[in-house]
Amino acid sequence: MGPHPAVAAIRLAVRRVLHDILNDQTSRAPADRTAERPPSPLVLVACSGGADSMALASALAFEAPRLGVRAGGVTVDHGLQAGSDLRAEEVVQRLRELGLDPVESVAVTVGREGGPEAAARDARYAALDAAADRHGAAAILLGHTRDDQAETVLLGLARGSGIRSLSGMAAVSGAGGRYRRPFLHLDRQTARKACMVQSLPVWDDPHNADPAYTRSRLRHEGLPALEKALGKGVVEALARTAQLSRDDADALDTWARQAEASVRDAAGLLECAKLYALPPAVRRRILRRAAIEAGAPAGALFARHIEEVDRLITGWRGQGAINLPGRVVAQRQGGRLVIRQG
Repeated sequence: MGPHPAVAAIRLAVRRVLHDILNDQTSRAPADRTAERPPSPLVLVACSGGADSMALASALAFEAPRLGVRAGGVTVDHGLQAGSDLRAEEVVQRLRELGLDPVESVAVTVGREGGPEAAARDARYAALDAAADRHGAAAILLGHTRDDQAETVLLGLARGSGIRSLSGMAAVSGAGGRYRRPFLHLDRQTARKACMVQSLPVWDDPHNADPAYTRSRLRHEGLPALEKALGKGVVEALARTAQLSRDDADALDTWARQAEASVRDAAGLLECAKLYALPPAVRRRILRRAAIEAGAPAGALFARHIEEVDRLITGWRGQGAINLPGRVVAQRQGGRLVIRQG
């Protein structure tokens, strides 16, 4: 008798991602067949102890040895709740019981920039990046589900940050494709069911039910209200929107990268007349890239900022400089757009 359908689904999702990682490793290997064979890649799972990441950890522990992949885990202690250090050690113990090695807990200090959720996310990813570098990991698996994707799309819609925000989370992201999300096509209940039938203990983070957090309100109030008004299938439709938006955004990003060289003068400055001739979606992508290169934090740079800079090109009436996040200033000078640290 085979595994429960929920367990089979999560294992298949992880197996596919591990195959992708192995293929990536093979494509990067030296062409010389006489060269020493590279060691088995190490794949880490980022595990909070919740149902999604515990299901992911169990699937990784099952599939990795069958494919010759080393499997480890890391949990991040954000220090935001009493006893969080003890809970992190419990997660470490559970990961070791699954057979993962190496396994570690990393404590971080969460700042305040961008709000509590964004600050915690920034601290978490910095810790995961450091852990991957420390252990020489080929990839880190994240347990984001289709439900998380739907929430991310709605949050992007609320911010009005354009099609890139509507594209949600990528299945592969980070430097060199470090982060992999095998569960983006699976719902949250599948992961929880997989934990239940395998008797895996899970921890439900109280922050996930705290109405003080935007994502929590969306999860427990916003999405249920949408489903009540529009019927079932909202989550699936939002996830589908994310993929379609990502395809469009990727195409526009490619166009913008190719067009950027043609709108710069010999000194590398952006020429306003040439920018004006581009479609708005392409022009604004060039402006955003220029602002980020000048030091504006990508996470703090919203559509309204880029629209203000865009008006220096499309609605020029001698207006002054535009202040952007990160102490970056954009201003028009002699037909050129200058974006630099103020």
